[in-house]
Amino acid sequence: MLIIHCWQTRILFACFALGLSMVNPVYAEKADQDKPVILEAEKVSVNDVKQIYDLNGQVLLIKGSIIVTGEDGHITVDPQGYEFVDVIGNPNKVASFRQRREGPADEFMQGRGAQVTYDAKTEFLTLTGDASLKRLLNMQIIDQLKGWKIEYDDVKQYYRVIPPQDAKPEDLPLARAILSPRRKATLEK
Repeated sequence: MLIIHCWQTRILFACFALGLSMVNPVYAEKADQDKPVILEAEKVSVNDVKQIYDLNGQVLLIKGSIIVTGEDGHITVDPQGYEFVDVIGNPNKVASFRQRREGPADEFMQGRGAQVTYDAKTEFLTLTGDASLKRLLNMQIIDQLKGWKIEYDDVKQYYRVIPPQDAKPEDLPLARAILSPRRKATLEK
C-alpha cells in the first residue's frame, strides 16, 4: 500500500502517467461510440433541437459498455454526436461510472464520487467529492485511486488526483493510490 502526501502527489502521478505510456495501450471500448444512449430517470426533460437532456431522480445512463448512475443528470450532445455527461449523487447515494476497456481481457474502469462528468469526445472522466477510481482486470483490482478529485484521460492514459483548494497540511493524506506493477498486470492479460 502506498500513501501519498501533498507534495508527493504530483511527482508520483507524473511518474505513473509516464509508466502507463510505456505499457501496451488499452483504450476505452471503441464500439461504445456507435451505440445508442439509453436513459432512465424518474423525470426526463428533452430539448431535441438543442440536444440537451435533463434527468432527475435515480438516473441511469447506458451507452454500450458505459454505465453512469446518480440522482440528477445533465447531458448535452454536440453536433458531431458526442455526449457530455454530468451526473451528481445525493448524500445517500454517490454518482458512479463504469466502462469496459478495449482489449482481450475483461478490463474495466470503475469510479464513484459526489459528481461524475464524462466527455465522450475527449474520453475524459472527472470524479469529484470523496472520489475513487479503480482499474479492474477480470474483476480484480489492478489500480486504485482515492482523493477529493480524480481526473482520468483515456486517450493520454493518465490519472491525476487533485486535493481541495482549501486543503490544510493537517488534512493529510489528501490522495491515496495502490498501483500494481505494470509487468505483472500486462502478463496476466
